[in-house]
Amino acid sequence: MKNDVFLAAKRLYDFMSSCPPCPDRVDVILALGSHDLRVPEHAASLYLAGTAPLVICSGGYGKMTEGTFPKPEGVLFAERCMELGVPKDCLLIEDKATNTGENFSLSRRLTQGRDFKTGIAVCKPYMAKRAWAAGKMQWPEIQWGVSVPPISFEQYMPDEASLIPEIELIVGDFQRLKVYAHQGYQAPVPIPDELWEQWRLLCRAGINRYVLP
Repeated sequence: MKNDVFLAAKRLYDFMSSCPPCPDRVDVILALGSHDLRVPEHAASLYLAGTAPLVICSGGYGKMTEGTFPKPEGVLFAERCMELGVPKDCLLIEDKATNTGENFSLSRRLTQGRDFKTGIAVCKPYMAKRAWAAGKMQWPEIQWGVSVPPISFEQYMPDEASLIPEIELIVGDFQRLKVYAHQGYQAPVPIPDELWEQWRLLCRAGINRYVLP
């Protein structure tokens, strides 16, 4: 892979994975489904540290898990949390969501009547900004923080085989920060012009599988 492509992807990853520190205590942890099982492991670590009394594992099947996961993301996430010590009665499973917005909206519906005021969304690193933006719009009663597994770009994609598919996802998710805000699905996130230049460089390099028309 050309060095400029690698560096451009790293800049997008670093921007998208940055998030402010979360509170020590919140009402609920929401683990957003994906193909990355480090997410429920991080959610479990927060629960075990006493951060929240309840973990919601949300996710049906997405573009990376349809046909590859034997069970919905939310079910597998909950199973991993229990393996790590989260009690079953401190878990809720939402197993229909197919995107980030639905992770929040369907989990909100599942817990209707509960008086949650604060929460932490746990997701793969480069979904941090999208998770915050979706939560603010789709479950506005909760003041959301975001926590991600502490993994650098180089650690997240250690080999060439995993590099291109993940960068394709990053490129698509970066664009959706702007597109979905315009469509009202997410709150706006300010994006520096310099990062759009990096995004266009990646698109010109043919890494545009998930780019919207």
